[in-house]
Amino acid sequence: MELIPPLADESSGNGLKEAPLPGHTETDKLHSNKDTVFFRDGVRRIDFVLSYVDDKDGEKKQERRREFEANLEKAGLELETEDKSDSKDQKTYFLKIHAPWDVLATYADVLKIKVPFKESDIPHGQDVPLEWLSHPFRLPDHVMHPQPDYFTYPFDKTKTDFFLINDKDTFFPPSTRNRIVFYILARCPYYKEGRKDRGKTGIKRLLSNGTYTAAFPLHDSHKLFPLGGKCGETILKMFTCRYWKKARNAECESERYNLYKHWARFLCFYKEQPLNLIRKYYGEKIGIYFAWLGFYTEMLFFAAVMGLICFTYGVLSYDDNISSQEICHPKIGGRIVMCPLCDKKCPFWKLNSTCLSSWQSHLFDNEGTVFFAIFMGIWVTLFLEFWKRRQARLEYEWDLVDFEEEQQQLQIRPEFEIRCTNRRLNKITKEMEPYLPVTSKCARFCLSAATVIFWISLIVACIIGVIAYRLAVYAAFASIIKDPMRKIQLVGRFITPQLATSVTASCINFVIIMILNFFYERVAIWITDLEIPKTHLEYENRLTMKMFLFQFVNYYSSCFYVAFFKGKFVGYPGDYSYMFGNWSNLRNEECDPGGCLIELTTQLVIVMTGKQLCGNIQEALLPLIRNWWSGRRGRHNPENHYSRWEQDHVLQNFSQLGLFYEYLEMVVQFGFITLFVASFPLAPLLALFNNILEIRVDAWKFTTQFKRPMASKARNIGAWQEILNAVAILSVVTNAFIMAFTSDMIPRMVYLYAYSKESSMRGYVNNSLSIYDISQIPERNMPEDNWFDNATSTCRYRDYRYPPGHQREYTHTMQFWHILAAKMAFIIIMEHVVFVVKFFVAWMIPDVPSDVKARIKRERYLIQEYLHNYEVEQLKLQLSASFITEPQSEMTLTPDKHEVLSECL
Repeated sequence: MELIPPLADESSGNGLKEAPLPGHTETDKLHSNKDTVFFRDGVRRIDFVLSYVDDKDGEKKQERRREFEANLEKAGLELETEDKSDSKDQKTYFLKIHAPWDVLATYADVLKIKVPFKESDIPHGQDVPLEWLSHPFRLPDHVMHPQPDYFTYPFDKTKTDFFLINDKDTFFPPSTRNRIVFYILARCPYYKEGRKDRGKTGIKRLLSNGTYTAAFPLHDSHKLFPLGGKCGETILKMFTCRYWKKARNAECESERYNLYKHWARFLCFYKEQPLNLIRKYYGEKIGIYFAWLGFYTEMLFFAAVMGLICFTYGVLSYDDNISSQEICHPKIGGRIVMCPLCDKKCPFWKLNSTCLSSWQSHLFDNEGTVFFAIFMGIWVTLFLEFWKRRQARLEYEWDLVDFEEEQQQLQIRPEFEIRCTNRRLNKITKEMEPYLPVTSKCARFCLSAATVIFWISLIVACIIGVIAYRLAVYAAFASIIKDPMRKIQLVGRFITPQLATSVTASCINFVIIMILNFFYERVAIWITDLEIPKTHLEYENRLTMKMFLFQFVNYYSSCFYVAFFKGKFVGYPGDYSYMFGNWSNLRNEECDPGGCLIELTTQLVIVMTGKQLCGNIQEALLPLIRNWWSGRRGRHNPENHYSRWEQDHVLQNFSQLGLFYEYLEMVVQFGFITLFVASFPLAPLLALFNNILEIRVDAWKFTTQFKRPMASKARNIGAWQEILNAVAILSVVTNAFIMAFTSDMIPRMVYLYAYSKESSMRGYVNNSLSIYDISQIPERNMPEDNWFDNATSTCRYRDYRYPPGHQREYTHTMQFWHILAAKMAFIIIMEHVVFVVKFFVAWMIPDVPSDVKARIKRERYLIQEYLHNYEVEQLKLQLSASFITEPQSEMTLTPDKHEVLSECL
């Protein structure tokens, strides 16, 4: 894309090339104070900074910089260089860039940037009952609403008097100025005049080849206030504002200071977020992210409260758990001999050895869990629907309703133009444009698909390896804990072989997940770069889908195994199933007699909590360590020795994919609290605590650790919305299957209502265990050390099969089929009930609030009315001017001309 032609001469009447103001008794002090966001004249604001150093390849880079900077000046930008001798390291040059009014006006017209033309007269606030209750959570009004509400309209350079331009220096806020300058930098060529080399274009290329080391806008640090002057002169006084401490002058509180004080400190965790100030300072794209994260955290509060209630119910009904009482009873569970859980190493064992795990399982596997699973299916729908309404309100308040997202995000990526050497004629624009041949596109797609399949297969292989570890190590734990004469029996009473195996396997699985995650991030980016997407939007969407697919399989596959496969394909004594066939010694895992749900809970807690801890450590501690290691001394250097651009230069870069990783982290967490929440009702509570910390950690990073990000617009959260919808639908299915096949809820209900003679749960444990004749157990399944007293000839196992001696011995009983039918019926009923409620709620709640629709229509009407009146007034002024200057002879020849035009108007 060619740069827009050079602007009109700034010395003309419309140009506003700022000159140093007279009476610089105050601004001269800026020369000694380098902590400034202005040029050395103290008048022109620094809109962007480029840095570079001299190195071995200096001549070639100097030539690039010379051509690039010359073209920037042709585009109308003003430049000022700080020599390396003035920098702390004595190596780095800093190029300061200022965009004068004509440049800003021209590109604001090109980018259709909305600017105010009249203060809004539409009332926004409404009296809320008991509003005083929310006062402790509110922030000062000047922070929540940093600027008045205006009617806005896309800027038109030919209608400058239509807009509310009180001061051309401050009409465009710094975020808009930065965005315009970066637009120019990204499209400015650095080839010599007369040559056409599309590869030599844009600041991104210059950063990648080392010509420049960094490109960034500056954070706010101080304000200028008019003090007045003689004979119409204006004297400006500068107040230095530090973002981490209160300024001496109360009026000097910069936006960065307000963000740090009211948003980036953890002690403000209970306060609302200053979303309007975030949007003003960082742009709409970052503002939308924090609005979504804050809304998600607010909705988590209701899920956390309900999960805590369900968990409390499990604790309060602890003593009423008849099944656990029977398992722990010495005359019931103590007399039931269970069959070995593995070959050779595992002994016969008493049922009451699982007493503790059965009590633990009851905390999460009770009647309240069914209610909570249904509640979460409805909650996720309410969350997504209410977010759409909140998003629609933000679109209106932030002037994003008519935002042409496709126009700005569907621009061709510079990487696509550079790597695609083939050109073809665009039938619409009639210009030659790069394109990727179909053969190359297919080859790249096949290689990408093969790479994705390979890495997903690697995840599956790792999961199989962890399962093999479970099977092998279980036998070792069983042989250690089985002997009552061992001194570790005290531990063995609390840690069963199943629990020890589950915890260690979950920890190992978490380590593998984190290692694979490190590679997946790089593989996903490499694959996406390989495909050479044409536009930035296409690039982000492809990367989003690949990365989430990797993360989904990586984080959730182990939970899916425990929930839906473990203990489901075991077989029975005499006919066990083996992992790699009958030739292997790895017998398929059985569930704990307390149920597989407690193992799913263990797996979920370790993976989810471990991920959140690692994420918070990485986000909070690593930046501090990195800054300490790099020798950052921003707060310990006098302002007049440590320049503003140097203070920002040592901060971390906020990459183009910075928000992508933030969204990914939260969406993975969303999957944990929805897909498997039936196994752990406290998951939303853990997520709530994490997100309260996450908001403040992210705010702290943006305010203190990152260079100021480039302000960009976004109407919504993009492709993540569709991913959240898909996870929400899948969560209904997974929770229904967890309740049916992982939990023991359905077998207990079938026994209670169909098989219990006393209409109680007494006898359920004995009913749920089948009998097997020990003499029929094959030699390969018998334990090596038969230490228990052979007082019985039979052992028990979890299943519903006919006992030995029956004409259909060891085949499934009718109760098994009744339970299976009940499970399938429960899944169908639960899914249909939740889906019907979901779709009904989605239909009942409109995506756009009615008052927002009315405001949008009202604003559009008023804009058209004001614009029409403006055009009429301008036409009248032109007609009046033409009649004044028109000769008398001509006026006499057309006496009715003015009357006709007036009637038309």
